[in-house]
Amino acid sequence: MKPALIIVDMLRDNFSEKTTGEREEEKIIHPLRDFIKQCRTKGITIIFACDSFLKEDFIFKGRMKPHAIRGTEGALPLKELEPDERDIILEKRRFSAFFKTDLDQTLRTIGVDTVLVTGVNTHFCVIATAFDAVCHDFYTIILEDLSACYKKSIHEAFMDAYRKSAIYPIFRVMTSSEFLKLYEEAKTT
Repeated sequence: MKPALIIVDMLRDNFSEKTTGEREEEKIIHPLRDFIKQCRTKGITIIFACDSFLKEDFIFKGRMKPHAIRGTEGALPLKELEPDERDIILEKRRFSAFFKTDLDQTLRTIGVDTVLVTGVNTHFCVIATAFDAVCHDFYTIILEDLSACYKKSIHEAFMDAYRKSAIYPIFRVMTSSEFLKLYEEAKTT
């Protein structure tokens, strides 16, 4: 198993209001930071998939308010996640990190066969990225404890819906600790 961690939309603009730790999305920041550190010690590639819209982007014609405008601080990963120069910052214009980006080619170049997906929002960008990973023939794992959306019930409903997917085991839902155990077991076989 050669995994890469894709962190979806953990951006400054998505957390621009003073964090209180009460929003569901905020609750994953510190556990995700700690998991990123563990991944780095294991040599797992870290990819920040970041919304990067144009000012007059089509996506803003719906209810979504302009945010994460390309070239602004708001389109960068959260400082609290401590991104570093080894990480890949991937700009994306739509929900999936694969849509019209070079993510597929990048993953293949570094020999990745398994994609771990985390971040926000579970019901949009996280799930879209996960499905596209499967469509690009990568084993895919959503790390449920490191993904979130504005309502815990929505997040849980999505995770429950896919926990016993018809395409298991190429598409799985598990916790970060379950993944680390699986990863260590895979290294010994």
